[in-house]
Amino acid sequence: MKHDRLMKKLIKEFFEEFIEGFFPDLYSYIDFSNVTFLEQEVYLDYLEGPKKEIDILATVKLHHEDKILHIHTEAQSTHEADFPERMFLYFSYLYAKHRKPIQPIAVLSYNREQEEPTQFKMNTPAQEILQFNYLKLQLKKKNWREYIKSDNPAAAALLSQMGYEEHERVQVKLEFLRMITRMKINPAQVEFLYGYFETYLKLNKEEEAQMMEKMENLPEEEKEVVLQLPNSYFERGKQEGIEEGIEKGKQEVVLKLLAKGMPISEIAEITEYSEAEIEKLAGKETE
Repeated sequence: MKHDRLMKKLIKEFFEEFIEGFFPDLYSYIDFSNVTFLEQEVYLDYLEGPKKEIDILATVKLHHEDKILHIHTEAQSTHEADFPERMFLYFSYLYAKHRKPIQPIAVLSYNREQEEPTQFKMNTPAQEILQFNYLKLQLKKKNWREYIKSDNPAAAALLSQMGYEEHERVQVKLEFLRMITRMKINPAQVEFLYGYFETYLKLNKEEEAQMMEKMENLPEEEKEVVLQLPNSYFERGKQEGIEEGIEKGKQEVVLKLLAKGMPISEIAEITEYSEAEIEKLAGKETE
């Protein structure tokens, strides 16, 4: 559910950029000056029983034509063998209700080596009855390096779900930060993009330190801008500093109580240190 909400918010917030970055052929036909997102549609599967919410349905106009196009975008985070059929069923439901041309798009974020299908077919021995097609963005099949020169916020966030290798994690994070410094977006959007990225690619302490080293090689002006961004490295460092200060204070209390002659067993009860830890502290103090 968290994934679905995040993906929907990302696509709605940066809808034009999402289409431009990943479906340029479709982008060239659309007038983005007036995009409307319809209320979330609910599809009732009469065979399976449960209701299913259709993720995103946008209404747009085509350039130089007085025609309406609906763009249905479905985000899928787990593999389903019958997903193409479900895309067709959603299409059928939406067309029956609205009677408008529909461009279906599937956004697949799960990790699977096989190339996923983009159509649903129905045949009889006599003829081909149906061939339903949809556009597909299979994120794990995308090379993240192809997007780092762009200023596209949707692409920046989705770097975190593309097909990078484990040893590339640090570089992916650094390139993400460099991308958002070039964008003319408001602070709330920057915060959202950062939160989205870290949901799927959060560096550990060692990796954050490696990234800081890599930052030193950036041009000075770019480095200054990057360092102004929210960064879990600094947040973690701040928290560790607080914890270190608390720990140091506790140790000072232990040493003062030892100096006053309080038994180690009683100090252990007060401070929650073990007797062995207290003896170790006392040994260091006398060295």
